[in-house]
Amino acid sequence: MLGIIKRNFRYISINSFILLYKSMVRSLFDYCVPVWVPYKKGDIEVLEKVQKKATKIILEIKHLPYKERLKVCKLPMLHFRQVRGDMIEMYKILTGKYDVDVAPKVLRVYGSTTRGNVFKLDKGRAKYDLRKYYFTNRVVNAWNSLPDHAVLSETINT
Repeated sequence: MLGIIKRNFRYISINSFILLYKSMVRSLFDYCVPVWVPYKKGDIEVLEKVQKKATKIILEIKHLPYKERLKVCKLPMLHFRQVRGDMIEMYKILTGKYDVDVAPKVLRVYGSTTRGNVFKLDKGRAKYDLRKYYFTNRVVNAWNSLPDHAVLSETINT
């Protein structure tokens, strides 16, 4: 998809690039993120390399370092998008937006006096990487670190 954009647009403005990139390239990365998230460093680097190459297509900012190109294009890094997507899915599960029979089961901690929010989750022990990086295990630390106003918000956008 990135090759199609590069081949068909000799000069592309930042706004046009962002629109094309988000709809044609990034949508493929973000498809089923809560189910499949790369956890190996090599896999993450391969996916991040695509975004690095993509931002070099824009001639105006080609000379800038990668993080500066991301700031100019207002694009987040892969890790940020994955964590944000996980938090949104967990919010939907805990607030009953999904059917209870279909949603994954999460273990909540009730009556805890330690730090955390009111929807604090319990992290199960995992022996193998397959289970350790499973959705309900990998989101626990990030979810428990959120403040109460975030987990008690009325909508996802707030």
